[in-house]
This record gives sequence, C-alpha cells and structure tokens, in this order.
Amino acid sequence: MAGRTSQASRRRGASPRGTTNSRARQPAKKTTRATPRRRPAARPAPAAYVGRAVGALWMGLAHGVGWGFRAAGRQAASARDLDPEHRRDGAGLLLFGLAILSAVGIWFSGAGPLGARLADTVRLFLGAIAVVVPVLLMIGAWRLMRTPSDPEHRGRGLVGWGSMLVATAAMLHIGQNPVDPVQRDYAGGLIGAGVGDLLERAMTAWVAMPLLILLLVFGLLVVTATPINRIPERLGLLAGTLVAPPDAPAEEVAEPAETVAKPARRRPRKAAPPPVDPDDFDDVGPEVDLQETIVLPRRPGSRVPASRKPVEPPEHSAPPTRAEQLALTGLAGDYVLPPANMLTGGAAPKTRSKANDEVIAALTGVFDQFGVDAEVTGFTRGPTVTRYEVELGHGVKVERITQLSRNIAYAVKSPDVRILSPIPGKSAVGVEIPNTDPENVALGDVLRSRAATSDHHPMVVALGKDIEGGFVVANLAKMPHILIAGATGAGKSSCLNTLLVSILTRATPDEVRLLLIDPKRVEMTGYEGIPHLVTPIVTNAKKAADSLEWVVREMDMRYDDLAANGVRHIDDFNRKVRNGEIKAPPGSEREMRPYPYLLVIVDELADLMMVAPRDVEDSVVRITQLARAAGIHLVLATQRPSVDVVTGLIKANVPSRLAFATSSLADSRVILDQPGAEKLLGRGDGLFLPMGASKPVRIQGAWVTEREIADVVKFCKDQREPEFRNDVLAPAQDSKKKIDEDIGDDLDLLVQAVELVVTSQFGSTSMLQRKLRVGFAKAGRLMDLMETRGVVGPSEGSKARDVLVKPDELEEVLDGLRGDVD
Repeated sequence: MAGRTSQASRRRGASPRGTTNSRARQPAKKTTRATPRRRPAARPAPAAYVGRAVGALWMGLAHGVGWGFRAAGRQAASARDLDPEHRRDGAGLLLFGLAILSAVGIWFSGAGPLGARLADTVRLFLGAIAVVVPVLLMIGAWRLMRTPSDPEHRGRGLVGWGSMLVATAAMLHIGQNPVDPVQRDYAGGLIGAGVGDLLERAMTAWVAMPLLILLLVFGLLVVTATPINRIPERLGLLAGTLVAPPDAPAEEVAEPAETVAKPARRRPRKAAPPPVDPDDFDDVGPEVDLQETIVLPRRPGSRVPASRKPVEPPEHSAPPTRAEQLALTGLAGDYVLPPANMLTGGAAPKTRSKANDEVIAALTGVFDQFGVDAEVTGFTRGPTVTRYEVELGHGVKVERITQLSRNIAYAVKSPDVRILSPIPGKSAVGVEIPNTDPENVALGDVLRSRAATSDHHPMVVALGKDIEGGFVVANLAKMPHILIAGATGAGKSSCLNTLLVSILTRATPDEVRLLLIDPKRVEMTGYEGIPHLVTPIVTNAKKAADSLEWVVREMDMRYDDLAANGVRHIDDFNRKVRNGEIKAPPGSEREMRPYPYLLVIVDELADLMMVAPRDVEDSVVRITQLARAAGIHLVLATQRPSVDVVTGLIKANVPSRLAFATSSLADSRVILDQPGAEKLLGRGDGLFLPMGASKPVRIQGAWVTEREIADVVKFCKDQREPEFRNDVLAPAQDSKKKIDEDIGDDLDLLVQAVELVVTSQFGSTSMLQRKLRVGFAKAGRLMDLMETRGVVGPSEGSKARDVLVKPDELEEVLDGLRGDVD
C-alpha cells in the first residue's frame, strides 16, 4: 500500500521535495519558448511573402465587398420601409425620365450615345411602333403617380396592352416588305416578324389579318374593362357625352337609370389611406361617385382572418332628380300641385373627412390598449352620425366591444356613442359616433329623390336620410298609424312640418283631407286656411275630444258603405265609384263620391290625456283598431312619452314608432320598447321603427324652413278655399240623449254642484253632501254626471277629484247643461 501511494504521489507531482519538481519543470518551459527561435535557420523564399500578401489582400477585399453588400441590403431593407406613396412616386418619376430620354432619342435623334442605343434597341424589337413608346411611357408614369397600383389592374393592363402590341406589330410586318430598307422602318420589328411570319406561313395573309384584328379588339376590351355585351351601352354613353351641350347640367347627360341608381363598385385599395384634408370635400358635386367604398387596410399582426373580405358600406342614394311636378292620380279638377323647385336643395353630402380618420385612429388605439383583437374595416358616413364597422378576431366575444363603450367615448371625445351589435345583415359590430361636421338634410332633396318620385301614392311623406346615405320616405297608408315622441328641441315639430309639407306638395284636397289638433295653439298656425282641412285647426282640448269622436262616426259611416257594396278597402270602393260600378240606391238623393284619405295629426297627446283621458283614449283606440281599411290614419305626437300618456292600449294599436332624443331610458322603452333613444343627439336625429321591423333605423330628419312652408301654403290657398265640415266639433247625439235621461229632474242640483266645484276648484263628494245637504248616493251620482260632462276627472280612491274646468269657463259649461235639457 505504501508503494502504491508513493507511485501515485510521483504521478501527481506531490513529492515532499517540491523544489526539485519545480526545477525539473523550469527547463521544459525554456525549451518550449526557444523552439521558434531555431526555425529561422531555414528562411522561406520571397514568394512565400508574396503569397501571404496576396492572401491578406484578397481577404481584405472580400471582407470589404461583403460589408458593402450587407450595407446595401440594409439600405434596401430601409427603402422597403418607405411610405408606399413615395415608392410609387419614385417609380413614376423613373418612367417619366425614360419617356423623356426615349422621346428625344427616337423623335429627334439628339439624346447622345445612350439615347441612340435605346432608340435602336426599341426600333429593333418594335419597328414603327417605337414612335408611340414615349407617349405610352408618359401615360404610364402619370397613372402610376396619380392612382395607387392594383395587382388586378396590372395583370389586366399587361394582357391588354401586350395583345394590342403584338397584333399591331404583326399586322405592320405583314403589310410591309421588311427586306426593303425604306419599308423596314415601317414594319413591326423582331416581334412583328416572329408572329407575322409564323401566321403568314401557317395560313395566308388573308386569314392572318382578321385574326390579328380580333386580337387587337380583344386587347382594347381588356384595357377598357368592357365586356362584349356592354359595348352598345358604352357607345351610347360616349355618344351622349359628345352630343350633350356644353352648358347642360351633369344630371341631364344621357345615362342609364341603373347606372345612376347603382354606380360601379370599386375594389378596396390595399394601401393605407392618405391623410384627408376636410377642405377637399367641401366642393363635392353630384357627379362624384358617392358609392365609393371606404375600406380600411388590415393591421399587421392582427388575428382577424385575412381571407375574410372587407365589409363594404351600402351605397349612398343617387342625387335628387330634376325638379318635376308630381303627376296627379285622382280627380284634381283645376287644382295644381306646388312646383318641386319651391323647396330648395341642400349641400352635396360628404363621404369622408379628416374627422373620420381621427376617430379610426382613436378606436384602433382603444383596441390595442385593452388587448382586444379587433379592427375597423370600414365606415359609413351619414349626415350627422358615422357608423364604423368593427370586425372581431377568432375567439373574441362581442361583449368585449360593448364593455368598452365608455372608453371609446372617452377616446373619441364624445359622450353620445351608440354600439350596435351586430349590424343587421353583417358580421360586424357597429360603433355610431357623431360627426364633428354635421350636415343638414333638405326636404326638397328627399321629395325629389328616386325613392319619392317613383311612388305616386298621395300619402307618401318624406322623413329624411338614414345613416347609410339613403333617402327615407314612408307611406302613411301602410303604417297605418305612427307615434312620434321626443323631448323639447329634439325635432318632433320639424318632423310634423315635413309630413304636412309632403302632403301639400304631393296630394290634392280631393285625395287627402287633414284634421289638425294643436292644443299648444302655436305649432300649426301657419297651415290655417289650407284647402285640405276638414275643420279649422282645433286648439281647445275639449273640442279635440269631440273631433276624435267625429272621426269615429266618420269611420263607422265609411264601413257601412264598404259593407253594403261588398268591398274590403277604401281604395277598392273609390275605384268602383270612379268606374261607375257603385251607384246610389234608387230614390236616394245621395251622390256617390270617392272618399278621400283622412289624416289626423295630434301635436301634443299629453294635453288631451290631461283634460279627457278616458274619452281620448277610447276614441284613439277605436280609430287605430278599425280605421285602416276606411282610409283614416293617425299621427300622434308627444314630448312626454310616459306610461300615463302613451298607455298600453294606445301602444298596442299604433305599430309604427318614430323616436327622437328622449330625456331618460324609461321614455325610450315606452316609445320603442327598447333602449337607444336616450343616446340620440337631438335636432332631428331619430330612430324609425316601422310596422313589422325588428330593429329601428337611425335617420336624420329632413328640415324645411319657415319661408318654404309659407310659400307652399300660399300656393295652395290661392287655388281653392277650404270646405269645412260643420259636424266635426259637435258632440255626438246619442251621448246627449243618454246624459239627458240620466240628469232627469236633478238639473238644478247639478248646476249648483258644478258651481261649487268649479269656484272652489275642489271636487269632493263629502263637500257636496255638506253644502247641498244631500245623501252620499245623490252626491256620488252628481259627481259621476260631472265626470261625464268633463267637469271633473276620474275617481282616485279617497282623494279629491281633479277639476278640469277653470272658473272663467263656468258660464260656458252651465249654458251647455241648460242647452242640453232644452
């Protein structure tokens, strides 16, 4: 064991005499360092030094070249990061430079050696076609700098121009003698020789030339994107443009109706849209393509599927047509409708502004900040609101967007943000944000639009313009009744003005009669005296209840005529009367005439419901249930859409709704049965829910000035005087008899009770017991009689009844009581 330990110690160099080991290692180090000094004994030849120098030079050159290429690559990579607009401008300027060089070299032979070589090369391949090469290069440079490049357009241009170039060169080669030096310059060059010789040898020149002409025509059709079946139409457009007088307006140029209604769609651009100056959109005229799709590029790194096509916004309506008078359909006699140019038009609509780009950037920032995989793929600009379409990535819930409503409102600096999830008919979420530069919608534009002029029904009225740029009109005969509500200043009165002016400009007094109820006494005074009225404008709330009862009686009388003649609608009855199929019974003095439509407009339903709630509600419900077939239609408007005004029975029988801005969510639910109206902007911004629709349509109500209203009313009043009905404001005879029978011998007590209640403005049964010294049953009966006469309101339990008659109206009420008995 000791021997093994000593051997191991020697191997490790761990001897007790360490000095001896260190001395033993020291000479070894000296020997290793001295080894290189012994080699110079055999020095290399000078060629070795030369080889080493050449190798070093070669490696240095290689490193330098590599560094240069890498630097160039880095510069190229940075050049690729340039804005696409700059890259396109650079390519366009390059083509423009080649066009100048080729023009001077080919046309004037004065571009130096480089221009001469370029001209000879072009003539060698193209022959006589070389003359037009500079022009083609200039056109290409202009198009490249003016509009972004599109891969599809590039492919179409390559095929079309290539076909025309080959066909022209081949025809020039066949038509000239390329051997003759004089005619060689007029031939088709190498391209023409290759194609022309092949066709001429395979088939004679008489067959080759028609085929080459067909190839030339094909190239022309491809370049102009004209199918063969559209050639006559395009020629007609070209002829109409050339023949049209220079001072003719743009809308009078011969153009197919379908081209105006549905302009050609443009493919979405691939590059990011450049910043837009709002001043560039102020002078947009009717000739601008309003349907141009506003589509935004997909963000890099977004997980939204690239295969999904960008959502295209619906097209704007075509500009209004020329001012033409609507054709009359009924028995108008000498009555003439007001001319269409009496209503002025508005400014041309904008399709995009700088504010839209700022909102898109703000929305994108909100999505990035909260980590939502969503992006804005397009938008549709309306008169006052723009709807931005947001598409979600895979696995992203719609609630992620709706939960960011307050953050979106904060980012776009507007509290009136409305989120629509989803947009009807689209797989996208709509974010509706008010425009900072809103536009007005003129009533004249809506009435002159194709939607209004294509329908000659006298009950078609203008409403405004929707968020997608289309004009919105509605047929009141198909609604058949509409409820309009909104807070003060929201646009309710303006909407009623547009309805009335629409009726006056489209219908004669023989077609539509009006019953206007204005408890506020100031809203409809401008329409007093128009020939369409059946009675002067009703301003007394009590008389309004009587007028609604007259409407019920008129409805019953019309239904009697419909049932007696076996027809189901007033239109069928009128048609048979005009054709002579329905005549008065023998011996009757009645003259059968067509029934006009009767439109009843109540400006403030709340005032009527405060005065006579039971009578008004009964009449309104009866009319709305049955009056559709009789040609009687109601427009009920109120600024207080509460449950005590718009009762459940009224809502159930009025299917169409138009809500302007409301003051609370509860009011929105009353008028629309859903939220949304509380977020409207006011000033005509509304939600239109027609009968049968599940989602309301956001519209901007049309605007008509006071001067335009006065002009239309004067035009109508100058033609015909109104023919009033005397029985409109008279109470019903059957109710008189019933009340008379109920009063009996208690007229004196009833008069005393009315005096006590009206003078004290306190309707209490116990007070009548004490003052008149009658029993409880008699006092209760007197109170019921006063309720039926409209003196007091309905019973509210133990509370005193509301007194509906003012002291200054006491004499009129008492005279009515005594007159009924007489």
